[in-house]
Amino acid sequence: MPKKGFLLFLICLLCLTPLFSFGKKDNSGKNAVPDWVKNPYSKYNERANVAAVGGGSSREAAEKSALGSLVAVFGQNIQVDEKVSSIYEEAVKSGAAGTWSENVVMNQVVVTSAGIDSLVGAEIAEVWFDGKAEYFAAAVLNKAKALQIYSQMIRSNQAMIDNLIQMTEEEMNTLEGYSRYQFAAAIADISSSYANLLSVIGSPVSGLKRGDDYRLVAVGILKTIPVTLGVQGDKSGRIEGAFARALSALGFRSGGSNSPYTLGVSIVTSPVTLAGNQNKFTRIELTANLSDNSAGIVLVPFSFNLREGHLTQDEADNRAYLAAERKINEEYASLVNERLSALLPKR
Repeated sequence: MPKKGFLLFLICLLCLTPLFSFGKKDNSGKNAVPDWVKNPYSKYNERANVAAVGGGSSREAAEKSALGSLVAVFGQNIQVDEKVSSIYEEAVKSGAAGTWSENVVMNQVVVTSAGIDSLVGAEIAEVWFDGKAEYFAAAVLNKAKALQIYSQMIRSNQAMIDNLIQMTEEEMNTLEGYSRYQFAAAIADISSSYANLLSVIGSPVSGLKRGDDYRLVAVGILKTIPVTLGVQGDKSGRIEGAFARALSALGFRSGGSNSPYTLGVSIVTSPVTLAGNQNKFTRIELTANLSDNSAGIVLVPFSFNLREGHLTQDEADNRAYLAAERKINEEYASLVNERLSALLPKR
């Protein structure tokens, strides 16, 4: 490589790499600690930046610590519920989010949980080694740069929300409509975290809806959706009653023969003999699938098997059904709510 070309390459490399320095000696011969290690604002103007320092036994550990300290500056203001962030991240990974927005930068997902140790726009500005065992790093977020980045991300998210909730009433009153509003709620929560960050640096954002505003609409959508419940192999209507209560608690209406959604339940019981045990046992196997009839797909599968025993087979049967009813009462509604809330809308 020509000498001029090599020098130009070296200059570019230095410009792109965080400043790294070894300890300089003070008058006593010990390594002099840079002022920014004790106070980052001694070097990085506080009016223009948010800065924090971290340390560790390696450069990587120090940089991670510095970014974590920078996040801590914002406290709880930029943290998002773990379930919300999981939905958002899954939408990004699967490509579902990208179908609802033309200009959102999908790889810039920030504020995923309380344990986050990075922020979009933050940089490791400097690293210092004390010459013995410890590294120190300064993480800096330029306020003007943050305002530009996060404002654009909020605009992109809002465009995505507008696309999600733009539909006819017929489209809205379906589980697809429900999933659109639930995903809009997750995006709104993410945008709120961005807005809170901007507020902390002195650039408040107004007019954003909360995620709960969209969730309230989603709950209303469920109340318009009928679900047909069909149970095979029930005893005294116990299992049907348990599933009916769960669907009602979620907000669904009871459906007729032409409902778009069906909860089909199959129950099979069989006697079980255990060697050396005089009791009678019954195994109950239950499968319940909440299905979209038009698409021909199972939205929420649910299955389990239990074994109960007693002195007589009839009482063993009875106890098996009681145990199944109890399990449905305890688990089914929350399972359906979790699965439906995580459904990603398709375009």
